[in-house]
Amino acid sequence: MEKKRSVFGRLAALALAAVLLCSLVLSGCGSQPTGDETQTSDQPQQTAEGVNVNYGLSNPWDSLMPYYSVSGSNYSRIIYDKIYDRLAYVQPDGTCLPRAAEKWESTEDGHAIVFTLNQKAAFHDGTPVTAQHWVETFQLITDPACEILGKTALSCLTGTDDTGAAVAGETLGVEAVDDYTLKLSFKQPTIPEEFLVDKNRDIYVLPTYLLKDIPADQVVESDFWRKPIGSGPCKFVSEVSGSNLVLEANKDYQLGAPGFDTLTITVMDKSNLLTALISGDLDYYAFGGNVSEENKTVAEQAGFTVEEGTTPTNFYELMLNCATIDSVDLRQAINKALDKELLCQQSAGTRGTVTGSSILPDTPYSSPAVTGTYDPAGAEALVAKSGYDGKTFSLACTSQRASLAALVQQDLEAVGIKVEIETVDSATMFAGMSDGTYDMGLASHTPTTLPLWFTASRFTEENNIFHVPDLAPYTEMLSAVNEETDETNRIALVDEFEAYLTEEMPFIPLWFSNALHVHSKTVTGIDYAASSSCNENVWEWVKAQ
Repeated sequence: MEKKRSVFGRLAALALAAVLLCSLVLSGCGSQPTGDETQTSDQPQQTAEGVNVNYGLSNPWDSLMPYYSVSGSNYSRIIYDKIYDRLAYVQPDGTCLPRAAEKWESTEDGHAIVFTLNQKAAFHDGTPVTAQHWVETFQLITDPACEILGKTALSCLTGTDDTGAAVAGETLGVEAVDDYTLKLSFKQPTIPEEFLVDKNRDIYVLPTYLLKDIPADQVVESDFWRKPIGSGPCKFVSEVSGSNLVLEANKDYQLGAPGFDTLTITVMDKSNLLTALISGDLDYYAFGGNVSEENKTVAEQAGFTVEEGTTPTNFYELMLNCATIDSVDLRQAINKALDKELLCQQSAGTRGTVTGSSILPDTPYSSPAVTGTYDPAGAEALVAKSGYDGKTFSLACTSQRASLAALVQQDLEAVGIKVEIETVDSATMFAGMSDGTYDMGLASHTPTTLPLWFTASRFTEENNIFHVPDLAPYTEMLSAVNEETDETNRIALVDEFEAYLTEEMPFIPLWFSNALHVHSKTVTGIDYAASSSCNENVWEWVKAQ
């Protein structure tokens, strides 16, 4: 079967969702701070200092140190995106636009990328950002003594081990060619756009001149992160940990000054975001002002424009614990028992596409969507063949997906598989899947255009989240894909790996869905879809006075 093809590959970090949902009633949103203290008022409001954008977030960030997000969640990344600068601005379709870097090119037969940096970039204290700051950032982050959680993003560089730590006696693959030319060297041939799509959201330049006197093993706990200085489009003003963050526009940002004075970010329950937007308590909320199918009409009746995204921004899967569901026949039975079309419709309406793969539809490595797998009779036969003893399996899900879990439970029990639903927060679910507490889990993720965006990080010794008893076949095939430079051969290797996944069924792909974006009435210039890539074009946002 013919497919559209192009070269992509490798790694996406495991998305563990943030904890501590802070449910705030609408009258409890934060306002502007004075000095080192945060004052509160009845609701977010335009401040005396100028124009304020009220921004909602349904989960808190867990650190302002951009390489130390305990959860590794997008809720932290969307905050880092504003305070710190990244090399590029990535669109959900894989397009990469300039940000800290004006341009980039591949050299040394794909083993190096040379970035030409924007000479107007500066830290918030006015210090120009140079290639040396990027080099020193990489040196700090890869220092084995620096106990940060973001090292693995740099494990692709020469001179690092598999954890991203610098190897003693080897040269780290980062070089300041001159003040505004940065060179990165890689262990394997790497396409610049592939690197940026995969790593951009986890790599930020730090003001290393302000950190030089802090021992590497004390950087993470430094007071610097209580009032951090970055080089992003917004400057830090104040924080109430886990609930409120106030930033001010960086009027000297190299891509342009944001069209507002302050940005107040408030954490509130997800169910309150649209209500707050309609009431005027919020101007916009992450990610992309997303709204459910059932609330689309509510938004439109309130006079808001609702736009459907053109690229899928959610991938749904049923995670399986292959240690407790150790029969391939039983895992295949679970796959056949699920009415994916009904599940997809219940979740995404007409915006969903049922799939048998984690590879994004209509992208270079994608196959036609797998439909018609619903086969209850076939599932019953496989249950009998598997020798299933009637054990009750646990199915973890968040409260927002309780109705979906009930449908999954119904489908499985119809073919004789007993399931008990456990409703937990997202972080608990992923932790429980990792440590083997749960047998199944309903999860969603933000996909990228890379064919291994989902699988590359989930079949490792450090993150064998599906508890596959023998990782060797997976790691060998993943390595083969990553090391192959010939496009035709690489396509064949991806197909081989996908066939193996379909045969072993360590997880069950369910569907992809496009987001519905509610447009702000008060802020113009928002690139709604791009927030799925954990970056927002705040330098182009304008809120009228």
